[in-house]
Amino acid sequence: MPGVTKLYVAQPRVYCCSSCHAHLTHHDDIYSKNFQGRHGRAYLFNNVVNVALGSKEQRLLITGLHTVADILCTSCNEVLGWKYEHAFDPSQKYKEGKFIVEKAKIVKDKW
Repeated sequence: MPGVTKLYVAQPRVYCCSSCHAHLTHHDDIYSKNFQGRHGRAYLFNNVVNVALGSKEQRLLITGLHTVADILCTSCNEVLGWKYEHAFDPSQKYKEGKFIVEKAKIVKDKW
């Protein structure tokens, strides 16, 4: 995405896009490591940077129906995971506003 300013995560233990190495988030923003993505294991993060949101859509996931939007790296357009916009099941509301990032799509930096 030309013209997009990339943010730099000035923290130790940074996670980056595995395709272009743009900073995404840091270790302290992990909410849970016990999630499943489209391509295997995934982490649930409180915050991520350098991502753009795709269109919102309803998906039937392992834990029920959710409204989600894919997240794409703003540097290389790689789909990294998704953002939980709405959870229909009250027990899943804690996910709203958080981000799934697939382990296969990230690499560690400054560890």
